[in-house]
Amino acid sequence: MKRIALVTIGTQGDVQPYIALSLALQERGYSVVIGANEDFEGLVTGYGIEFHSLGPSIQAFLKETRFENAMNSSMLINGPWFLKQGQQIIDTAARAAWRMCQGTDAIIVNMNTSFGIDIAEALKIPAIMTALQPLNSTSEFPLSMYYVADDLGPTLNKLSYTAATMQQAYMNLPRNRLRRELMGLEARNMGGVFTNTDGSYLTTLYAYSAAVSPRPRDWPKTALVTGYWNLRDRSNWEPTPEFEAFLSAGEAPVYIGFGSMPFGAERNTRILKEAVALWGGRAVVARGWGGIDPRDLPDTIFPIEKAPHDRLFRYVSAVVHHGGAGTTSAGLHLGRPTFIVPQAIDQPYWGRRVYELGCGPKPIRLRKLTAESLAEALADLNSNDSYRRNAALVAEQLRSEDGTDKAIKVIERVMGNFVPRVAKLARKSKTKAKKLSLKKAV
Repeated sequence: MKRIALVTIGTQGDVQPYIALSLALQERGYSVVIGANEDFEGLVTGYGIEFHSLGPSIQAFLKETRFENAMNSSMLINGPWFLKQGQQIIDTAARAAWRMCQGTDAIIVNMNTSFGIDIAEALKIPAIMTALQPLNSTSEFPLSMYYVADDLGPTLNKLSYTAATMQQAYMNLPRNRLRRELMGLEARNMGGVFTNTDGSYLTTLYAYSAAVSPRPRDWPKTALVTGYWNLRDRSNWEPTPEFEAFLSAGEAPVYIGFGSMPFGAERNTRILKEAVALWGGRAVVARGWGGIDPRDLPDTIFPIEKAPHDRLFRYVSAVVHHGGAGTTSAGLHLGRPTFIVPQAIDQPYWGRRVYELGCGPKPIRLRKLTAESLAEALADLNSNDSYRRNAALVAEQLRSEDGTDKAIKVIERVMGNFVPRVAKLARKSKTKAKKLSLKKAV
């Protein structure tokens, strides 16, 4: 039985797609292990998947005051601390992943776990890169990981991707030490996130739909958009009697949630309460890891500690959220008009895409959100029929896709055609020697 390791670190949105892919792999007879932060052991094992811890709680890291300051206003001051902590997280995760990946036949990694490329090289097995947002450089739009203008022009769009390269280079400083100490490899002189050490392109699977973010025409052939890897809920979640009573007391509410980044709960809650009062409608809010204080809310706002989006969103008329790739997918799959309030990383990009698809109002960054602007967006979501029509069209396209099936076909092709790097070099040397002997014979 072939064994595949999936290596990821981050928030829940960075883990769920890999659970979905793992389940599909298991259905096809593969042995699978997921490596992630210890926060997600229960989530992973709850689906019957083997789990291996890659380090301590990411939630605790996100709740660090200096992390919040770095992400919000003082990156210049807090950036060095942020990068140092990031290096430590990577070092710990890489050492744990090295142990986890022994005896595997392939490794599936993402940008946060690109050290898996080195592990694959040492173990002479294929590495497959994955991403939940477009990261290969293109002239069609700027880097999706930072908040920049929608379009800088072809040259500057392409140039913007050097920012990720520079950040990754710093975060990857531990990698050469790990290559020497742990894996018995020479220093990595060539290659980035999307290439092997010899500079050859890695196969990269993008776990979102081309209907939401079309594949750029100037991407390499190795970069493939598969469709979303959706994790179907197995909790059989249903509304509690209290939530059912709230639903039956009026029109369908709007969902409001600010995701896994625990920033500014007091401010966010004040804006929420004032906005719903100004708008005059009803809302259901979820805390996630932070962002909303559920105490002392008016009768028009119902708090939920935790609920799977693919089930909860069936009971709401529209959704307001931070713009994480998974939450965006859940809302669009159900055809819900969407207003995105991004905080960081790729969230502004998905907010822009939802707006450009005509599925919701123009996004407003959380730090610039006011009660008045949120109230206007809520009114717009509920009254603009074009949002609902466009969201329904997108949902129809998404439901016709099977992202995990497409991904597995590529994974199997990569595994079937894989030749270890050392063997490749040996084969090249043999071919070269044969050519020389033929020349001498002539």
